[in-house]
Amino acid sequence: MKFTMSWLKDHLDTTATLDDVLYALTDLGLEVEGVSDPAASLGAFTIARVIEAVQHPDADRLRLCRVEAWPNGPDSPSEEVQVVCGAPNARTGLVGVFAPVGTHVPGTGVDLKPGVIRGQASNGMLCSERELELSEDHDGIIDLPADAPLGARYIDYAGANDPVIEIAITPNRPDALGVRGIARDLAARGLGTLKPLDVEPVTGEFRCPIGVQIAPELIEKGCPFFAGRLVRGVQNGPSPDWLQKRLRAIGLRPISALVDITNFFTFDLNRPLHVFDAAKVSGDLRVHPAQGGEGIVALDDKTYTLGAGQMVISDDHGPESIAGVMGGAASGCSEETVDVFIESAYWDPITIAATGRALKINSDARYRFERGVDPAFTRDGLELATRMVLDLCGGAASEVVFDGAVPDTTRSYTFDPARVGSLVGMDIPEAEQRATLEALGFTLDGAMATPPSWRPDVLGSADLIEEIARVASLTKLEGKPLPRPQAGVPRAILTPLQTRERAARRMLAGLGYNECVTYSFIDGDSAALFGGGADATRLQNPISSEMTHMRPDLLPGLLQAAARNQARGAMDLALFEVGPAFSGGEPGEQHMQAAAILVGANADRDPHGSRRAVDLYDAKADAEAVLSAIGAPAKFQINRNLPGWFHPGRAGIISLGPKLPMAMFGEVHPRIIRHYGLKGAVMALTVLVENPPQPKARKTARGALSGNRLQSVERDFAFVLDAGVEAAQVVNAAMGADKALIADVQVFDEFAGDKAAAQLGEGRKSLAIAVRLQPGARTLTDEEIDAVGEKLVAKVTKATGGTLRG
Repeated sequence: MKFTMSWLKDHLDTTATLDDVLYALTDLGLEVEGVSDPAASLGAFTIARVIEAVQHPDADRLRLCRVEAWPNGPDSPSEEVQVVCGAPNARTGLVGVFAPVGTHVPGTGVDLKPGVIRGQASNGMLCSERELELSEDHDGIIDLPADAPLGARYIDYAGANDPVIEIAITPNRPDALGVRGIARDLAARGLGTLKPLDVEPVTGEFRCPIGVQIAPELIEKGCPFFAGRLVRGVQNGPSPDWLQKRLRAIGLRPISALVDITNFFTFDLNRPLHVFDAAKVSGDLRVHPAQGGEGIVALDDKTYTLGAGQMVISDDHGPESIAGVMGGAASGCSEETVDVFIESAYWDPITIAATGRALKINSDARYRFERGVDPAFTRDGLELATRMVLDLCGGAASEVVFDGAVPDTTRSYTFDPARVGSLVGMDIPEAEQRATLEALGFTLDGAMATPPSWRPDVLGSADLIEEIARVASLTKLEGKPLPRPQAGVPRAILTPLQTRERAARRMLAGLGYNECVTYSFIDGDSAALFGGGADATRLQNPISSEMTHMRPDLLPGLLQAAARNQARGAMDLALFEVGPAFSGGEPGEQHMQAAAILVGANADRDPHGSRRAVDLYDAKADAEAVLSAIGAPAKFQINRNLPGWFHPGRAGIISLGPKLPMAMFGEVHPRIIRHYGLKGAVMALTVLVENPPQPKARKTARGALSGNRLQSVERDFAFVLDAGVEAAQVVNAAMGADKALIADVQVFDEFAGDKAAAQLGEGRKSLAIAVRLQPGARTLTDEEIDAVGEKLVAKVTKATGGTLRG
């Protein structure tokens, strides 16, 4: 959004300096992106007089001019300078604009240097308006009245010393897309007084011959209100100098009075308008959805094909304007326009945004309508535009025709002055708060505040507090320590889940893993490999094709990170991440995980041979360590009910019963490894942080030490089993033989493979276990020990089908 200081002062009665305005704008949230000060670029151009202009002796189209200039101002002595000039209007006695040697000419980009042109010295330049970037006029040099102040700066004489300010507008502040909205904010800050805006309705002299109609399906949302009127007998010539200067200053090219008026109101009051040449309109104007496939040549001379449902304004011949986005060239105004129809309408922001995006049209009208203009100002904008058309172009106005009604945006919110302190931490008197809101256009009625129609972004009580703090300036916010309780220990701040997250993160970092923070979005193929990829987790507007779905698991991001590291020569990796994974797109359809992967070897190379490839037992040990750190029960089961991304024979699930998994560990499936282009085996673990039950509250007193004075007894057993029998089956069966006496069972040897098959039979193996018996009341006799051993052998034989090895 660009505007000039003089334009701002049309709405703001202020004596503030440019620096004051710039600081206040940024502090109010209207960040200043740039300032163009003409004094910096045009300050060296002064008013000078041509003492004599004679024909150049060696060039027919050049003249040799003796110029009287005042390099140090009008009160200093003058000096005579010779300039070679090719302008046709260069003559003796002409008062023009002179640029001395060393001046940068913005219109040409040239820094003036002493030169020789066709054998004659030239020390400076007599300038045209285009060379000063004041207009496109380059037919001759600037010709000023004879009474122009010689030696004065030209920008001061021409009133061109008007800084141009450019600010960045966030999408929630459409009111700041008009100069008046900016002036309102500055007035609320105290930099001046907002001037009143008088809207005097224009009395219609005749009935409008062009009617307007909104299709019923659009009147509820797409176009709630459409108004217009005819102005007959206009003269559409160039707009006045003041209007052209305003538009040029903000980068717009003046076209004609009618078009310039609509551009002026777009930036002055954030009220986009459109003008139709009434002679080119056949019948009434209708606002309706396009059927799809209609073509229209817009004002940018490009042809657009309308999609089904896009709003369009049509007459009896067909589409004449893309509603709220850009008018059509067929009904555009020209110098021959005599009768003009002025349109002012309120368009639904979402519909305009969708149409503009689909057609790839970026216009000032679309930019404003899709952010939300003031619906209550639709009729007033038409009246003000009509008045300016009559003043600048003459003619007579008809009565206003309209369809629909201005949408009611009235809403009220509770205003609690005490919330400024609790939400923002600023101490602002209630009277100042109320004055701020009223200065911004809010209506206060006791404890209720009603936002103005031009502030669609205010949608709650907290927004009222934000406005007060913004105007008061957040730079006044002082840091204060949080209040401390007078006595006692403060309660814990972290939730149990947050405590578990922290414990899991610390444990994995302590085990030597490096933490990764990956995107929560992954590509659809990767999501499908890990049980996701459904439409419920698809993003409507993804960042890229590699980030189309919410991640169902943390492992895809870690595997991608490992692949990138391997591509750069890092082959031994230990990576982890703690974060959410998603099963759906609704609240609650996510769960917290702590995941890690191991790739390569378990240690650096050394001369003692301790280096080996990581295996599933490394992942199992680390998973158990994390479970212990987050307070999971020490007793659990391990089964093979695995998801498809783990190797079916080299992985397991740690769970409390069959329905409460706590962690998964093991080797990643080769199919997954190939998908990510990884080299070697990859071990992974995933801890479901939320699943383990919370431990019971600790008792304040410690229990008695449970010791035993009797010596334990250890016995070893070896069983011949089918090769497919798991060691856990043997251990669990042995533990159940006598729960009172058997304290521990450990597997210490396995004999399997070809040698085992040769000695024990095909498909057989031997598994040896160490059993520790711990008596409690008295020392066990040999008979009692043998009885326990017999029960153990029978239990294992029944559970596994194995036999005791001889």
